[in-house]
Amino acid sequence: MMDASRCPCTPQWNLDRPFLTGNFHQEEKSTSVLPESKGNSVDICLESEKPIGCYNASLQEMIVIDDLLSALTGIDGRYISIKKSGGGEDSFSFHVDGSMDLALQARMFTYVESAKRIFPLCKSYLLINQFVESRSQFKSGLVNHAFAAALRALLLDYQAMVAQLEHQFRLGRLSIQGLWFYCQPMMGSMQALSIVIKKASAYNFVGSAVLNLLQSQAKLMAGNYLVRSLLEKMIDSANSAYLGILERWVYEGLIDDPHDEFFIAENKSLQKESLTQDYDAMYWRQRYSLKDDIPSFLANSAETILTTGKYLNVMRECGHTVQVPALENSKLTSFGSNDHYLECIKSAYDFASGELLNLMKDKYDLIGKLRSIKHYLLLDQGDFLVHFMDIARDELAKTPNEISVEKLQSLLDIALRSTAAAADPLHEDVTCSVDSCSLLKRLSTLKDLQTGETVAETEEPLSITGVETFSVNYKVQWPLSLVISRKALTKYQLIFRFLFHCKHVHRQLCAAWQVHQGARTRDRHGTAISTSSILCRNMLKFINSLLHYLTFEVLEPNWHVMHNKLENAKSIDEVIQYHDFFMEKCLKECSLLSPILLKLEKLKLVCLQYAAATQWLMNSIEVPEDTDNPSYESCKVLLKLRKPSKKPNSSTQESSVIQCVLKFEREFTSELQSLRPILSSRAQAEPYLTHLAQLILGVGMDQQMM
Repeated sequence: MMDASRCPCTPQWNLDRPFLTGNFHQEEKSTSVLPESKGNSVDICLESEKPIGCYNASLQEMIVIDDLLSALTGIDGRYISIKKSGGGEDSFSFHVDGSMDLALQARMFTYVESAKRIFPLCKSYLLINQFVESRSQFKSGLVNHAFAAALRALLLDYQAMVAQLEHQFRLGRLSIQGLWFYCQPMMGSMQALSIVIKKASAYNFVGSAVLNLLQSQAKLMAGNYLVRSLLEKMIDSANSAYLGILERWVYEGLIDDPHDEFFIAENKSLQKESLTQDYDAMYWRQRYSLKDDIPSFLANSAETILTTGKYLNVMRECGHTVQVPALENSKLTSFGSNDHYLECIKSAYDFASGELLNLMKDKYDLIGKLRSIKHYLLLDQGDFLVHFMDIARDELAKTPNEISVEKLQSLLDIALRSTAAAADPLHEDVTCSVDSCSLLKRLSTLKDLQTGETVAETEEPLSITGVETFSVNYKVQWPLSLVISRKALTKYQLIFRFLFHCKHVHRQLCAAWQVHQGARTRDRHGTAISTSSILCRNMLKFINSLLHYLTFEVLEPNWHVMHNKLENAKSIDEVIQYHDFFMEKCLKECSLLSPILLKLEKLKLVCLQYAAATQWLMNSIEVPEDTDNPSYESCKVLLKLRKPSKKPNSSTQESSVIQCVLKFEREFTSELQSLRPILSSRAQAEPYLTHLAQLILGVGMDQQMM
């Protein structure tokens, strides 16, 4: 209901002078107004203080009829008075003059009983009239206004009937029985309306509640055709105001609801900008939402109506002209008791859905944006990344606090402009970012946001570098942010960070493999070099298998499935659903949300430590005294192999190098063997892990065969 402070007030004189409005019985004292002019009849000149028994029978009947005609319009008669007591709107009572003694009442029994049978109709008139007066105020809402207007039209017909009866009375053609005969057809309709009015007044119903009340009462009167027809007419009249609000929503995407009666609520505090800023933005789901009080005849179409207006609102926000259907039969305010309005709503939904989907695909190139994100965040075309990792190696080796994001951005721009990505006009939307924590830590935060459960704190490495925290961001504007929201981009970035780190491990192992090839040219028959080469090859096989699984077993197949679904999507909600499902599936199948990731991270760490020891062998003459580094001892031993020696094939050197390599091999094999049973067991419940299990099980077979 509209706030009283936002609508005009009813003038006080409307209450102080009830005879100007027709509400004569607002207070008990109102019955004393104009005491000398009671009654409708001007032809019967009687002394009001005389009891009715003082007159003959024919005159008594005329007096009763005259008073009943007054009571039918809510006015006190000479011997029939109307009293209002208490604070209720239906607290009316009718009283016959008590001056009649028992003998007189017995003689007038027929007249009195006939009069009492008409009193319910009189009371119904008073209730309806009072409801019309009270619900015509500004604060009552449009539905009550329309309902009150329909009731006022009904009361005019009722008053015309009373005027005709009075005319017959003045012609001497109306008796008590005749009055009862003519009043009977109106009794059922007026009583049914009074029941509705009592409930509406008792619970202060507005908007949808009034419509539902009328609908339920009409169903109860299914056996009475006349009453049901009248109630359906009242429903149509009350609906007209409500459907005016509905029509603007489904044809224009606007809520024109000054009295807060519509079943769709708007939360203006939620802005579309939150889609690109807030991970858990609720704009699309809660900017417009359904209320509890939905009209019963719209209950099955409520979601469709909500979605239709949301689509139109998006187009309006984009500055796109929304063409409202111009056909007359598409106007919701023109339907009767049939289901034509459902066809109108369905037609409006199809129009809005198709228009918005075409707008997103054609003007804003949604598919092209998603394909571009696939290139840069899922590394579909990774040539720019190779160049970037070469020129940004020194910057990425720093801690996150030491990294200059501006310098990284300039290096990323150079990489994009000097590779095949330069031909892509969307490459300018790619930006870089550096997180403050590791991937595992960020994933634990993601789980908190998704499930609301407290995830155990992941132990953060003592020192992380830009390699672990670097990520790529993508600029997305409205309305594409409905699909590619901050939440979706965060998931893309998590996958990118995992792939980027795997690529980094692969590069380091490739460099280590080149070290071995150079060393083998100087010592072709060295056992240490051969043992280390086998370990390096197994590590490369592991990281290549992992990258193959992520790229060709997870990302590519799921992308093609999503792309095909997007091509056949019928609405933007389906697009959002397919895209969200794609992201969830990729995160799950990449094992980013399972304990398997911990094992994979440990294996990658061992590979990096081994690669670092091998590279330092070639790049340093002396081993740096970094005793905290786990690769220190191995580096120190491997370095001896490069130094000139009088006995280059000394068995002592060979043994020391072999022991160092075997140390890495034992650690790598131990982690690998602990991962295999986990993959095998989980693959039974999650079949997509079968491919990863098969690839991982093939790693290290060379060593087992030796």
